[in-house]
Amino acid sequence: MTTTRITAADDTRDDEGPGTDAPLLLLVESNTTGTGRQFAQRARACGAEPVLLATDPARYPYAAEDGLRTVVVDTADGDALWAAVTALAADARIAGVLSSSEYYVATAADLARRLGLAGPSADAVRACRDKSAQRRTLAGAGVPVPRFHVAGDVAEALAAARSLDGPVVVKPVQGSGSLGVRLCRDGDEVAEHVRGLLAATVNERGLSAPGVVLVEEYLTGREFSVEVFGDEAVVTVAKHVGAPPVFVETGHDVPALLPAVQAAALVDSAVRAVTALGLGWGAAHVELRLDGDVARVIEVNPRLAGGMIPELVRRALGVDLVGAQVRAALGGPVGLAGTADAAGAASIRFLTAAAESVLTDVTAAEEAARAVAGVVDTAVYRPAGTVVAPAEDFRGRVGHVITAGATPDRTAEAADTALAHGLATALAAAVPTGAAT
Repeated sequence: MTTTRITAADDTRDDEGPGTDAPLLLLVESNTTGTGRQFAQRARACGAEPVLLATDPARYPYAAEDGLRTVVVDTADGDALWAAVTALAADARIAGVLSSSEYYVATAADLARRLGLAGPSADAVRACRDKSAQRRTLAGAGVPVPRFHVAGDVAEALAAARSLDGPVVVKPVQGSGSLGVRLCRDGDEVAEHVRGLLAATVNERGLSAPGVVLVEEYLTGREFSVEVFGDEAVVTVAKHVGAPPVFVETGHDVPALLPAVQAAALVDSAVRAVTALGLGWGAAHVELRLDGDVARVIEVNPRLAGGMIPELVRRALGVDLVGAQVRAALGGPVGLAGTADAAGAASIRFLTAAAESVLTDVTAAEEAARAVAGVVDTAVYRPAGTVVAPAEDFRGRVGHVITAGATPDRTAEAADTALAHGLATALAAAVPTGAAT
């Protein structure tokens, strides 16, 4: 690789890319797991050169591993970012702008609009990312949602909890991956959690954090997501969530097995929510809980799903949601038809620790998981010797196993088995500091 200086940024390019005449697909930051790498791979498959614009590209190890061209620029500085984009445009045609990170989807949409390229409404994305504004819009449009209040201090949060008369979920109005989401069963828990959330002036990406929280009723029905593309529901996904008070997603099954009435209710609520929020371009990940036969929208995310759900959809249905998102950004045709060689169903289970543990023989655990019929992918993300704390959010997941097969009940059973008798054998109880060994 060679490094050259361009306006307000460092540009590291790999001369082994699609070619000097290839149009560019700009990727504003990335998610740290899952689809970030796939966005770049699909861009190359479409004949475009992916370029990652990031404040710190080292945050994304795949960028160096895959020889991805990177531009170092402060992505929170709109003027610096635009200067970097215009410098790139002086040498090549920019064909699209995307982000696989929820925190930068609106930024990418703004850039696409300024360049006259395809993308979602940046205003709609911003409003959607504010869970308080989103919830008000959905309620006003008659989309079923949990009862909720917005609180700017502890006193308001306590009053909200009292009015909801029961355990409540308290969460930041922005964020993803279950960060900061907690079940609070009494006033003391509400006050403690709200103080912690409001004390944070920036989020985990270093971006400004709003000084309000969402307090909502606790729904106990099963949780699902509906993956929407444009205004079309592609598939409904069954979610597995860890024990309260946190809400860590521990697995997914594609497609969800449901009675027809509930399946229709989930799709109807999801599509109505996307429409009410003014989205309707590209992917949206809609999370819902069933309240009897009513599908209440927990939140709409104006992006592809995380948790490797797009990979499950690809294996189960033959629908490449990542490729569709890239093609849409490049202004090309988007096909959501499945392929004949798709398995029919797929499941994932994530490895988490129930108590402080240490990873032991990772290789043997992965081999044991792969020995289970139906397993198509497995990984432990940390080396042996790593101490693992109980998961508070997605960052506490330390491995996964993916299965594929004819039906979701079979893939779910295989994934559960491969996790319990495979990956989970890598976890051993951690020896307390100072204890005799």
